[in-house]
Amino acid sequence: MRYLPLWGILAVSFLIFALISFLDHPTLLGHEFKTMGLADRLLAERTPPIAGPEEIIITDIINDPFPVPVDTAAQTILLIGDSMLEGIGPRMAAYADHNGHTLYEVMWYSSTSEKWGKSDKLSNYIERLNPTYIMICLGANELFVPDIAQKRGQYVRKIVEQAGDIPLLWIGPPNWKPDTGINNLIESTVPAGSFFLSNGMTFERSKDGAHPTRSSAALWVDSVARWMPEHSNHPIMMEKPEVSSSKAKRIFVHQPNEN
Repeated sequence: MRYLPLWGILAVSFLIFALISFLDHPTLLGHEFKTMGLADRLLAERTPPIAGPEEIIITDIINDPFPVPVDTAAQTILLIGDSMLEGIGPRMAAYADHNGHTLYEVMWYSSTSEKWGKSDKLSNYIERLNPTYIMICLGANELFVPDIAQKRGQYVRKIVEQAGDIPLLWIGPPNWKPDTGINNLIESTVPAGSFFLSNGMTFERSKDGAHPTRSSAALWVDSVARWMPEHSNHPIMMEKPEVSSSKAKRIFVHQPNEN
C-alpha cells in the first residue's frame, strides 16, 4: 500500500508526457519543448503512401506495354507454315476478305523451323509479294525434339531475321501432348507480343489425332483474332467475318522433300 502514491505519480507523469508528444509545439511557462514525434509515427504507420500520377503512368508503361493502337490500314498478309494451314487458311482468308486485306499462303508439308531456317524460301516470297504483315504457323512437327533449343534455336532466329522489320505473328502449334520446349523457344525468340500460345486450347481433332478439324481450326483463328487487340505488338483489323471461310489470293504448296 505504501507504493500506491508513487505509482499514481508515475501514471500521471506518463499521461502528461503522452499528451505533450501529440502536440505540435508544446510550451510551458513560455518555453517551447521538442517532441519525439510519437503522433507522426503512429499516424504514418496507418496512412499508406500515395503514388503521384507520374509514378502510376511510368509503372503501367513498363509492366504492361500493350495494347497498342490497331493498324487500320489494309495489309498484304503472307501466311507461311506446315500442313496446319489446311485448317486455318480458309478461315484466315475470310478474315482477310472481310477486313480489306490480301492474303497469300505458303504451305510446306511436314516442314519445320529447321527446313525454313535452312531455306531462302521466306526471303524469296517476301521479295516477290512485298507483304506488310507475316503470319507463321509452325512447330507442330517439332513437339518432341529433344534439346530443342540447341537443335532448333538458330533456325527460329533465322526465320525471324528473314522477316526483318515486317510485323509478324507466330501462331504456336496446337499441342496434342506436352512438348519438349518448342513453344518456349519460339516465344523467347520472337519480339514480345508476336507469339500466340495455342498449347492448352481444346481442339476437335481429325483422325490422325494431331490436326484440328476444319471447324475447330476456324475457332482457333477466331481466338487469335480476339487476342490481337489486347496482346499483339502490332494488331491489325481482324473483325469477325460473317462467312465461315474463303480462299487466299494465291496458295503456294511445297512438298516435304523440297529444300
